[in-house]
Amino acid sequence: MGKRRTILLGGLAIVAVAAGVVGVRTATFAPTDIADGSDIRLAAAPKYDLDAAVAHLSAAAQIRTISHQDPAENEVAEWDRLHAWLATTYPATHRAMTRTILPNRTLIYHWPGSDAALAPIIVMAHQDVVPVTEGTEGDWKYPPFAGTIAEQAVWGRGTVDDKGSLVGLFEAIEALAVQGFQPKRGIYLVSGHDEEAGGSGAVAAAAKLKAEGVKALFTLDEGSVVLRDTPIIDGPAILIGVAEKGYATLKVTANAPGGHSSMPPAETGVTTLARAVLAITDKPFPTEMRGPGAGMVEALAAHKGGTTKMAVANQWLFGPLLKGQLSASPSSAAAFHTTIAPTMLQGSPKENVLPQSANALINYRIAPWNSSADVMARAKAAVGEAPVELSWVKQPNEPSRVSSSSSQGWKYIVAAARADAPDAVVAPYLVVAATDSRSMEPISQDVYRFMPMHFTLKQTAMIHGTNEHMTVDSFKRMIDFYARLIATSAG
Repeated sequence: MGKRRTILLGGLAIVAVAAGVVGVRTATFAPTDIADGSDIRLAAAPKYDLDAAVAHLSAAAQIRTISHQDPAENEVAEWDRLHAWLATTYPATHRAMTRTILPNRTLIYHWPGSDAALAPIIVMAHQDVVPVTEGTEGDWKYPPFAGTIAEQAVWGRGTVDDKGSLVGLFEAIEALAVQGFQPKRGIYLVSGHDEEAGGSGAVAAAAKLKAEGVKALFTLDEGSVVLRDTPIIDGPAILIGVAEKGYATLKVTANAPGGHSSMPPAETGVTTLARAVLAITDKPFPTEMRGPGAGMVEALAAHKGGTTKMAVANQWLFGPLLKGQLSASPSSAAAFHTTIAPTMLQGSPKENVLPQSANALINYRIAPWNSSADVMARAKAAVGEAPVELSWVKQPNEPSRVSSSSSQGWKYIVAAARADAPDAVVAPYLVVAATDSRSMEPISQDVYRFMPMHFTLKQTAMIHGTNEHMTVDSFKRMIDFYARLIATSAG
């Protein structure tokens, strides 16, 4: 009886200690190294004609700078048309800034600062848009390339991704130039011509700027938004991308004798390929609470409080439960592991012929703590001795480095974003797609990805989708944000 009592008391003591640890860690928990920008004195947004700005976005949306998978299908004259339109529409900008048009149609604008000792800033927005899927044109409420102004919005392909940012930047810079703004810190505006098809334009622009000795304080490009119904807090959050995942496509090839389908062997090239693909996908990368995704969860949980804060503050106890919740949906899980997505299959050219070679393409989005070497090693281990070949379709893009969430550049961006979203939580964010900004890493201290549009999760589905549109409210927020940011950081 005494032994049982001792064990019981010991167990209760352990529970009490654990409860005490949980309580203390929860009470003292706070996200680290996330600056709120409160020490930044923010410049006021200049005056401008919002109706004229909206009309300008409408006009830009009508210029069909569509990046096709095959560049030979692109209408190059549309890029020239856009350049001429920018020069006509924004005369003060073109007087204040020098313009360089690279042979590939990428644009570099430069507004020199009065103090050469100050590192410049780089702002970015790409010129091209994705195609509208053939046969879906009739699903649009308004024609996708008409730039229709209706329902307090501008409708059309690219109004959000990314001509809204491009026109918003020009509107902001034009307003600053008209009012006589003179920057102390140099300003570069880089606009890639093919972000939607690989981003070779941004690579070329970065190489040119590097050759000129440019080392920017920060770069800002597209990538995230002010999310009004952010998971965990079910409220607004300023999510600033501090990193983006890598990109790689693995080709899995199964070679076989081929032959007539009426006399198939026990295993064909297709079945070998199928087993290999399943072996790779059945060995997913683990969910890990680390990197920008973890920083975001910590910031949101600290604001939420209660049991959510308790779970995040005590991952030593609640880690498995937390990972399970984060893995519940593909959209949330993507920020916490390297994803594996088979996307294309190719076999025989005819239904009754056994292929001599069957292959599959598997697309990976690589988390910042992994690399393409990790991906290849894991795939090889998964297929084991299976008679397949593994190769990259093209050289992978490694994950970006993680930028600071407490640097001067971060503070400038946060201060400008909070000017019209004072109720929002500020959090770092991992961009799971790819942007042109990754090319600026060699010439920029930090690289950030953020647009000040106010979106709900449902509204984000229209990007690259049907009925893409920019609300007038979001567009005004964008112009004001860019103007404040540029005037504050470069003034």
